[in-house]
Amino acid sequence: MIGWPTGMAIHLAVAPVDFRKAFDGLCIEIVEVLERDPLSGELFVFRNRAGDKLKALYWDGQGFVMIYKRLEKGRFKWPHHAEGDTEEEFRLSRSQLQALFEGIDWRRLEMPPRCLATATG
Repeated sequence: MIGWPTGMAIHLAVAPVDFRKAFDGLCIEIVEVLERDPLSGELFVFRNRAGDKLKALYWDGQGFVMIYKRLEKGRFKWPHHAEGDTEEEFRLSRSQLQALFEGIDWRRLEMPPRCLATATG
């Protein structure tokens, strides 16, 4: 797995896309559906209709990088998308992205509560 820069925004497109789309077609999805900038350096993750394939796309400053993964058995866990839903994307953490690429249900990962302690002195 590629080590993503700390703080990189990761966007999971909720609706499936046509996997015949390559770089330019996915950039159009990013602009028109997600209303984001494909040159932002953020990572965008898409799935096919069957749910067994993923494509991830990001701009690294020199060109687009695409990652493609196919599960031989099973499907990737994905948020449900019904016709008419207005939610087009989810933000993922790096841990959730790693779990997604491993075929693990990333929706069950929970962040521990933040410690709000301060040093006294």
